[in-house]
Amino acid sequence: METTLRGVGVSHGVAIGEVRHMGTAVLEPPAKQIPAEEAGREQGRARQAVGAVAADLIARGNLAGGEAQHVLEAQAMMAQDPELMADVERRIAVGSTAERGVYDAFAAYRALLANAGEYLAGRVADLDDVRNRIVARLLGVPMPGVPDSDEPYVLIARDLAPADTALLDPTLVLGFVTEEGGPTSHSAILARALGVPAVVALPGAGELAEGTVVAVDGSTGEIFVEPTAEKRAELEAAAAARRAALSASTGPGATSDGHQVPLLANIGGPADVPAAVEAGAEGVGLFRTEFLFLDDSKQAPSEEKQVEAYRKVLEAFPEGRVVVRVLDAGADKPLDFLTPAEEPNPALGVRGLRSLLEHPDVLRTQLTALAKAVEGLPVYLEVMAPMVADRTDAKAFADACRAAGLRAKFGAMVEIPSAALRARSILQEVEFLSLGTNDLAQYTFAADRQVGAVSRLQDPWQPALLDLVAASADAAKAEGKSCGVCGEAAADPLLACVLTGLGVTSLSMGAKAIPYVRATLAKHTLAQCERAAAAARATDTADEARAAAQAVLSGE
Repeated sequence: METTLRGVGVSHGVAIGEVRHMGTAVLEPPAKQIPAEEAGREQGRARQAVGAVAADLIARGNLAGGEAQHVLEAQAMMAQDPELMADVERRIAVGSTAERGVYDAFAAYRALLANAGEYLAGRVADLDDVRNRIVARLLGVPMPGVPDSDEPYVLIARDLAPADTALLDPTLVLGFVTEEGGPTSHSAILARALGVPAVVALPGAGELAEGTVVAVDGSTGEIFVEPTAEKRAELEAAAAARRAALSASTGPGATSDGHQVPLLANIGGPADVPAAVEAGAEGVGLFRTEFLFLDDSKQAPSEEKQVEAYRKVLEAFPEGRVVVRVLDAGADKPLDFLTPAEEPNPALGVRGLRSLLEHPDVLRTQLTALAKAVEGLPVYLEVMAPMVADRTDAKAFADACRAAGLRAKFGAMVEIPSAALRARSILQEVEFLSLGTNDLAQYTFAADRQVGAVSRLQDPWQPALLDLVAASADAAKAEGKSCGVCGEAAADPLLACVLTGLGVTSLSMGAKAIPYVRATLAKHTLAQCERAAAAARATDTADEARAAAQAVLSGE
């Protein structure tokens, strides 16, 4: 009998196939004491295992490339965290085996993150995966992972670590469903990069029996268990229609009546450029430059290295628009040379622009590198600061840009509610706004964007979040300036229409989402988008907002 479950759709498309579960194993080693004379040998085993796991993660990243490479390199840094390693060695020194020392040290760190409410504390899947890989290596047992199968299947897991998601084979893994995670989790981001339909935050997903046939709609978040022949035909027809619309839609982003909405790509570095160009991106709406800095947490990359990376991206979009976000460090992206060693709550502390203003030499070097990288190129460079709270922040950033001799537009990201509420004031100092809806939702609702239990509050359809988007767009319009969206919300084709109706002037997203958004915008007029936006804001919940917008745009 067909039943329907609903999670959070995070990657477009439909997948129909049999369920296969992610392999699991109990990797808690026995708690036994070792003689003091064995401590040195056990510490050496631990260091060797950590190094091997970090090297494996980096190798997986090199194989996967693009966004996945950056994520896995960051995870490798987690494995080699000096404070964690020091704790492991302390535990071994008082009698723990290498594997038990690793297990207990990671457990303590995990609890510390969760209890302190630290930014991205919910990204425990990453931490647990690193721990499991190290412990498995020390125990000499296989690492649990993606199941072996000769036939395509739908993967079910409690959560997926980046190392597993990055190397999924789309020819075998038709789609995946997780119990945990949220729309901006690493798994969701990588699923979109792979083009694999995915649904997250589905409680009870693990109870689906092995071999059960399910249909996964990554757009709506619906899971149809044992779908009828009629339902399969309906979903397959909808998928075919979607593919046809995608292939027929080309050129710049625009509504059916010609209202231009530039569609830009979010990238982490030069490796992501080919996919953006292939998808028809009109430029880059978010160049996350922090990945350049994560290669070495001890020191900033040289000016020369930065110039080389920036120029590769800028050259790819002649006469296009490239929006560069300066280093966004702190919280989940700590850097030894930049961010405070200890903060009670890094999400509310010194991160983003605040870190850069405390280290003006780092900001000055980056801005100077950008100024040199753009010399002689016909590209339209725009540079923006992360985590701008008010006009004082905006002025400090604009002054730094001018002092570095940077010929570009200066902008501010709207990720803090104060910036949305006082957007017109901020626009007295900068020339454009860019809404980071992931963080804006997190700060608006006090809901960690990696915690599945609060994923409903991370839903970008929340009317309160739409109100803040509208406030920002209205302020920009009043000042005759632009206001784009570069958060994950822009990748939702239906929501892209609503954002356009709210007055947003450009949309930036992962490259895979661009064709879907382009095709959907092309089916509706600006007036329809505006009516859909008004209908969504008139509701009280994300589900109601989505339904109201859908009703308007479908002509119901």
